[in-house]
Amino acid sequence: MAAQMAVNSGASLWGPLKELWDTVEGAVWRRQPESVHLLDLQLKKHKPNFLSLYKNPPKSAEQREKVRKASTEGIAIQGQQGSRLLPEQLLTEAFILSDLFDIGELAALELLLAGENQQPHFPGLSRGLVAVLLYWDGKLCVANSLRSLIQSRHGKTFTLELSGELVALTTRFTDELMSQGLTRRLLTLVSEINVTREFERLQKERGLGNEKHRKEVSDLIKECRQALADCLFAWTCQSPLDKDDTLALIAHLETVTVEADGSLDSVNLALVMALLYCLDVSFLEQGTEDREDLLQALPLLTEKQYVSAVHSRLVDGRPWKLPGLQAVCRLAWALALHALSQLPQGSALAEFTEADEALADQALLGGVFLFMTEGMLGCEGFTHDEFYTRRLHSLITDFLALMPMKVKQLRNRADEDARLVHMSLQIGSEPPSSLRKDLDHLMILIGEFYSKDPFGLELALEFWCHPESLQHTSLQGSYLGMAMQRPPHKQVVLSKFVRQMGDLLPPTLYIPYLRMLKGLANGPQCAHYCFSLLKTNGAPHGDNMQVTGSPVSWEHFFHSLMLYHENLRRDLPNADATHYRLPPIRGITQRELDGLTSFLQLLCTIITWSENARLALCEHPQWTPAVVMLGLLQCSVQPVLKGELLLCLAAFGKSPEIAASLWQSLEYTQILQTVRAPGQKQAAGIEVELNEIESSCEEYPLTRAFCQLISTLVESALPVNLGAGLRAPGFQPYLTFLRDAVFLPFPTRAYRRAAEKWEVADAVLEVFHKLLRDYEPQPSDFVQETVELQGEQVLAHKPPGHSLMFHLLNDSPTLTLCLSLLEEGVRQLDTYALFPGKKQLESAVLHCLCLLDLALQKEVVFMDLLRESQASLIVSPLEQLLQGVSAQSRRADHIVNIARYLYHSSSNPEAAFQSAKILQRIARYPNIQNRLVGDFTHDQAVSDKLMAGFVECLDNEGAEEGLEKGDDSEPAKKEARIRHETQIHILNLLITSLELKTPNLALYLLGYEVKKPISSTNLQDAGVLGCPRSCLHAILSLLQRGSERRSGPVLTSQAPHLAELCYQVIYQLCVCSDTSGPTMRYLRTSQDFLFTHLQHLPFILPGDEISALSQMSWLMKTAAIELRVTSLNRQRSHTQRLLNLLLDDQPRTQHAADGETGMEESRSVSGFLHFDTVSKVRRKLLSVLDAINFSQDVPELLQLDFFERTQIEQVIANCEHVNEHGHTVCNVKLLHRVLVAEVNALQGMAAIGQRPLLMEEVNSILQQVVERNRVRRSLSAKRHALQSWRGLVETLLTACPADLIPADDRQIIIRDLLLDLHDKVLSEDSAGELMPIVAGAVFTLTAHLSQSVLSEQQQGAGLEGGSSSGFASIANSALHLILRKLLDFILCTGGGFQRLRAHLYGSLLYYLQIAQKPEEPDTLQQAGKSMWERLTAPEDGFSKLQRANLAIIESYGTALMEVVCRDACDGHEIGRMLALAVLDRILSIDRQSQWLLYVCNSGYLRVLVESLRQDDTALQTLLSPQPPLLKPLYIYESKMALLTRVAKTGQGAVELLRCGLVAQLVECQVFDMVPDSDSHRVFGQRDPSGFIPSPLDRYRQILLPALRLFQVILTSTTTHHQQGAAQVLQWLIVHADTIQGLLRCQELSMGALQELSLLTGIISKTALPGALEGQDVNSAALPEFQGHISRFQRQCLSLLGRLAGSERERLLKQAEIAAPGDPAERREEMEVAMQQVCANIMEYCQTLLLQSSAQAQFSICLFSPSVNEPASRDGRTDLALPSALYSRVPSLGLVLFLLKNSAADFFRFHQSHRQALGKLQSLEQLPPEELKELCAALVSGTGGVEKISSVQRSLLAKRRLVQLINNRAKLLALCSYVIETCLFVMWRHLEYYLLYCTPTDPKDSLMPGASAYRSRLTDDSFGRALGLSRVSQQDLEQLQSDMGAGFGEALQRKLLEVEGLYSQVRSRYTFIQALVRRIRGLLRQPKS
Repeated sequence: MAAQMAVNSGASLWGPLKELWDTVEGAVWRRQPESVHLLDLQLKKHKPNFLSLYKNPPKSAEQREKVRKASTEGIAIQGQQGSRLLPEQLLTEAFILSDLFDIGELAALELLLAGENQQPHFPGLSRGLVAVLLYWDGKLCVANSLRSLIQSRHGKTFTLELSGELVALTTRFTDELMSQGLTRRLLTLVSEINVTREFERLQKERGLGNEKHRKEVSDLIKECRQALADCLFAWTCQSPLDKDDTLALIAHLETVTVEADGSLDSVNLALVMALLYCLDVSFLEQGTEDREDLLQALPLLTEKQYVSAVHSRLVDGRPWKLPGLQAVCRLAWALALHALSQLPQGSALAEFTEADEALADQALLGGVFLFMTEGMLGCEGFTHDEFYTRRLHSLITDFLALMPMKVKQLRNRADEDARLVHMSLQIGSEPPSSLRKDLDHLMILIGEFYSKDPFGLELALEFWCHPESLQHTSLQGSYLGMAMQRPPHKQVVLSKFVRQMGDLLPPTLYIPYLRMLKGLANGPQCAHYCFSLLKTNGAPHGDNMQVTGSPVSWEHFFHSLMLYHENLRRDLPNADATHYRLPPIRGITQRELDGLTSFLQLLCTIITWSENARLALCEHPQWTPAVVMLGLLQCSVQPVLKGELLLCLAAFGKSPEIAASLWQSLEYTQILQTVRAPGQKQAAGIEVELNEIESSCEEYPLTRAFCQLISTLVESALPVNLGAGLRAPGFQPYLTFLRDAVFLPFPTRAYRRAAEKWEVADAVLEVFHKLLRDYEPQPSDFVQETVELQGEQVLAHKPPGHSLMFHLLNDSPTLTLCLSLLEEGVRQLDTYALFPGKKQLESAVLHCLCLLDLALQKEVVFMDLLRESQASLIVSPLEQLLQGVSAQSRRADHIVNIARYLYHSSSNPEAAFQSAKILQRIARYPNIQNRLVGDFTHDQAVSDKLMAGFVECLDNEGAEEGLEKGDDSEPAKKEARIRHETQIHILNLLITSLELKTPNLALYLLGYEVKKPISSTNLQDAGVLGCPRSCLHAILSLLQRGSERRSGPVLTSQAPHLAELCYQVIYQLCVCSDTSGPTMRYLRTSQDFLFTHLQHLPFILPGDEISALSQMSWLMKTAAIELRVTSLNRQRSHTQRLLNLLLDDQPRTQHAADGETGMEESRSVSGFLHFDTVSKVRRKLLSVLDAINFSQDVPELLQLDFFERTQIEQVIANCEHVNEHGHTVCNVKLLHRVLVAEVNALQGMAAIGQRPLLMEEVNSILQQVVERNRVRRSLSAKRHALQSWRGLVETLLTACPADLIPADDRQIIIRDLLLDLHDKVLSEDSAGELMPIVAGAVFTLTAHLSQSVLSEQQQGAGLEGGSSSGFASIANSALHLILRKLLDFILCTGGGFQRLRAHLYGSLLYYLQIAQKPEEPDTLQQAGKSMWERLTAPEDGFSKLQRANLAIIESYGTALMEVVCRDACDGHEIGRMLALAVLDRILSIDRQSQWLLYVCNSGYLRVLVESLRQDDTALQTLLSPQPPLLKPLYIYESKMALLTRVAKTGQGAVELLRCGLVAQLVECQVFDMVPDSDSHRVFGQRDPSGFIPSPLDRYRQILLPALRLFQVILTSTTTHHQQGAAQVLQWLIVHADTIQGLLRCQELSMGALQELSLLTGIISKTALPGALEGQDVNSAALPEFQGHISRFQRQCLSLLGRLAGSERERLLKQAEIAAPGDPAERREEMEVAMQQVCANIMEYCQTLLLQSSAQAQFSICLFSPSVNEPASRDGRTDLALPSALYSRVPSLGLVLFLLKNSAADFFRFHQSHRQALGKLQSLEQLPPEELKELCAALVSGTGGVEKISSVQRSLLAKRRLVQLINNRAKLLALCSYVIETCLFVMWRHLEYYLLYCTPTDPKDSLMPGASAYRSRLTDDSFGRALGLSRVSQQDLEQLQSDMGAGFGEALQRKLLEVEGLYSQVRSRYTFIQALVRRIRGLLRQPKS
């Protein structure tokens, strides 16, 4: 029992019933697939609910006790664990509810709990009030379900065309219900349920809330009663009731009463119609195929007792409460009996069928027709059901057709009565009171019944036969040569009835007959027949031409009108007479007035429907109706008649051709006086009638009719020159009258009929609306023009729309009244009460809203034109006027009032739609948003209502997308479309607002904080913590609908555009920094939104590809943000879940909840048995890519016969604008206007003849443009989707933690993505517009692929290479495929798309990087391998891949070369740089030099070389303190890099020299523009970001590449070395000043050292004495050149002194201070640079020595013979020499010092190298601190190391160690080289000084022995330059002893150790040993 006593939080009296109704509706009305099965389950479950319809669960003491204890012991709730304690208050309410509805206590408690859950959907109501609504809603769901089930049955009247299975199910179910007494139950409930009684009970228990709640409750109760009655009606329509049920129904109807206005209420009407269908046999005439079955089922034919019982009950004399109703039932029964008597089966029932006549008489006595008119047609529910109309039609027509004698009796009696009336009139007595008016009532009934035709059935056609068809008695007649079937007998009888009734018509029947005709003329065909009848009636018969026709004819009617006009016109006094106050002399009597009114209404009906009748009557030469009517309007007749006349004119005015002449006639007759006669004192015409007659009568028929006439005429035609010649032409006087005399005074006039007030307002506002709608502001409207009038100039009138705009854009009475009307309207709607004129008020309000909307729409153009025209009008923007203060409320609440209409969207969808539209237009203005938020939130009650209004509009379930505007035939469809468009406008409002600054309207509507910081918002589900339901909840619930099912969110397919906007709103909330945090948190935790929606990607909508793509775009963009945010916040599980969803290629077992568990199990079993067959599924990301169709069908070119294509294209271009989505589209309406104006401007007959063809061509142009717009939108959507996809992919790969996707998977995923992308973009028909995005994606993907492969190799894989699978996790074949596709892509872009190729070149570089061997540590051991071992070593993976890559690249031949070279030479800067880099890369791997040959032979190399000269000027501008752009520098660097690459091969270097490379560089002046060093610069000019280098750095970036290039050329040119060296030397000499400046540089920074290391390298190879030999140097210039060379030598030697000397330590210290961030690396670079300079200079010395002579005795001396080491303890930089003699020559001691230092350095470096190697080998065992320390050198920032994962950390440490090892290896090489050269130079000098040098006496001024020495110098100045003029004996001795001391044992041992450690595995083994031995020998030899 405990389990049963659990409470259902969904409320058993509501939740399950709602579900039942959803299922029934889905099956019967929405025809959802698989719904029959669900319906069957639901019906089985709910059968008890139907059997005991509306029986509530009973109370019980046990339940009461359980509920009472719920506050102490708690109560179990279904679906929740444990029991829940409920507050005492809730229990008290539950008991009240239980007593109120007499339901069980638990059920009451459930209702309250459900009420609490649903409370957010009902803002402003307590849970108890919501529970009341839910109770009745549950009841309504049952009734609606029952009604739908019964309507789906198979039967005699209609079919819903449902599946047989479903119909069988519902028929079986409902039959069972019927057999259990459903009819009685329904009738009992209809009697029992009573709104008043229910309200009294609710009132007593305080169960009623605000007006809205009362209205909703009363509507629900009424709908319940109606639905129950409809159940019975639907049953009888389809199947007959049995005897007892029929009698019960009759018994119920006996007690029925009418409403106050004499009509039945709609519930009783349904029951009456049910009985009428019970007694209906007319369906048997139709002869359908299942007629026999229906006959068998009809109890009228098969059960005699049935007929007997019904007959006796109806014939029974007991009076019913409504005798008229009894009469109707009797008439129906009489007709049924008559019909039965005609059937063969009817003979058995003869005793009853004979009574039909008597019954019909009784019915007539009961006033059957009068009751049908008043009681049934008067009920507003009558027009809601097509089958009511059909049944009543059959009842009337059956009476006329089956009982002709009765009709004849009625006519005879009417004729008799007419005679009696005539006699009594003659005598002057009262007519007798006993007159029966049955025929009048019948005619009026027919007139009333057929005049309403809401379903457009045109049933009245049965009363009309073509007159031709009646002439022929034969079956076949012919009419206009067409064979024509004789009409059915019934139609012939009915048509005769109409014609005969008109013959010899007695005066008493004249008006009823006209009213009948008016009804029968309702419809296009009926009107035509009626027109013909009146035309033929008027024709004279026979020979007697004098006999006039029937009084019911056009002839008679118009003749009478003309006579009235004639007579009344004579009475017209002059205009000044005050005849309006006198009684008319010869007036129209009341009867004549009624007759005229009736005929005018008939005329109006006919010409409204029939265009032909309109034209025929208007053009009739004798009748001239328009003239006569306008004439009568000038006469003194009653306003009512004038109103009818005007309405008739309005009907005529529907034809444009008539409207134009009507305007002129209207102006001519001065109905509204537009021209005053000079002597006239007072106004005349309609204005006087309004102010004097209508106002005093308090009725305004004339004014309303005049407004309607103007409204019609304005729509048909609006002549510009109206009234020309007599006044300033135009519409203005009419507008002024309507505005000043009708509209502005309407609220203050008195009205006898309250509704008329709103009718007047509605009529005049309709005219304003049409005028403004058709107005387009033109520049001419703002120019003050004048027209000549009777000799004087008067101001011309502006178009009426202009005048209206002016009034709406000022604080005018018109605007004020419109706004107060809106306020009044919303106030009235808030009462939820019916009042007279409610419909007209709503219509007037709608017009006001439309006016405001149009004004907002047109004001921008209007005000722009006004500004340009400089006219003196003053206007204010409407959105600002709307912020004004309201006169009524004294608050600025106009916009709030407009927004409040959204709250009434359920009853007034159109007003809500316009309101949303206006708000959306206003929302564009940022300055208003802030104010709006304040206005909306100012008053809490209003704020809640506004929020509820917006939410209600979004939540609306009646909205439907995809209905075209033209498809408004059905009101329901129109309403659904309008509701949908309202939702669209609200979402656009949110989107617009979100783009503006905060606080804005969107944030308030979406539920964010507007008073506090937005980011502090804590979003909750609606109802949690008192959080109201906001637009965000509404949007999410729209999107979530159906998302749990396999088919995915319903909205995406049902309303694609709406879904797209919803996703966009959510994206905007996620992307905005303020709202992002709260939104994403809410979506992630409460909704699991993204995961749910992403799993349904891709959305495929065959009909609407554009919307599907946009939906996916916004969703993917949001997903990208989510991935980024969760990654940053380290929410790994969220990120992992989304990644798996997007990237998995294993099938996922989701959606098992759909009752498909069995299938899942079987799949897993099969998977277990056949493990190979589990297929992979497409990755989600790839299937989304598949959904983007890259091909785009482009419309064909226009084929034009008349227009010029180029001009048309120009016009189309002029009509283009950027729409709100940012697409450039053509404004089709504007284009249409332009083209039609062009066609209309054509003159001449030929043009008129060709007009149709021209219009056809205009049409084809417009269709083409619409197609073009669609193509643009489609392309834009594809671009957007592709960009979003790319964004998502890039976020996946970049922002998410790398370890979430294993490296091997990552490579496979990138491979798949790359191949698919390429396949799509390379297909034949892919659109070029999408290529750039694809190229960008390819670039990112290739970069990640390269990175992934490299990191995988760094982690130890792939180094061995040569494995079968390929290079890395990704197979080589896949890599080759990617390369091929990439090259195809490059080639397919052709000549254009250079920017796009930049991406592809980037991709290619990244790809080629994969095969680049990573940097390996130089262990100094490899050289130990023999050459043979190296040659036979197996090829590693890198070179293998590189070889394959090259083969693929070469297979593309010159086509590819051409593209890359062309891009490298020309085009966009980035493209050029990347193309140059690609060339560089390919040249570096191209062993066969094919590319090099191509570049050289095709002339591209020469172009590149020659372009350097052009770069010079650009580079010079770069050296100014603030450079314009750095582009030229980057391009220059790229070029130099490529040229350096070319120069690395001998062939390339020779080619470069041949192209004149050096000559070009010689001419570049940029090298001479050395900027000042940084220390001298003004502090403020530094670039704060550090991105733009200082001028000096920029200069180095220009100089260093050139120097490197020279160095490479000098190294490569072996054969042509002399030529190369000479050219470079020339460059050095041309720029000698600069170079000498650099060599003298005081501040030896890192940059300066780099310059020096390169410069000294070049000088050491070029500035040699022999360099100029063999070159054709001008002999005059030769000495100068030699001077330069010797200067270079001197500077190099002094530089050596600085670097090898004491400055060295200071420099290294300075480096550490200068760069605190990365001192280690900086110091290493400095060390290398300094060693390099020393090595270069020592090499230079060595070369000079060797060049001068092979033997020491003839050698030159570069160092002086002293061994003073550079002593710089005090920090001075020069060398302390003993005497001034040698001051300019460095001493030999410097070389010794350098030797010692180098030896010491060597051991230091060697030690460090060994340690680093050891660390590298035991990397895993290193302590974390040491790892961190190693990483710190590579990671910038302090906390950088901490954030890195351990895997990354060890990779970085490894990289750092390799860097360190290789740096040390380089230093060791340099040290060993310096040691070798130092030893050689020392040996040569010592040999010379100690063996060959002849000492001289210091006193000699000249050196006798020196002449030989001098002559040995190649250049005379050489020796002098070195300052070695005298060497004394003492010097030499000193030298020998000092050298001996310096070059001691320890040093020698060290040097030999160096050789042992290093030179062994390198080149010159034993070289040091030999030199050491020789020097030792020299120093030991005896002093001479």
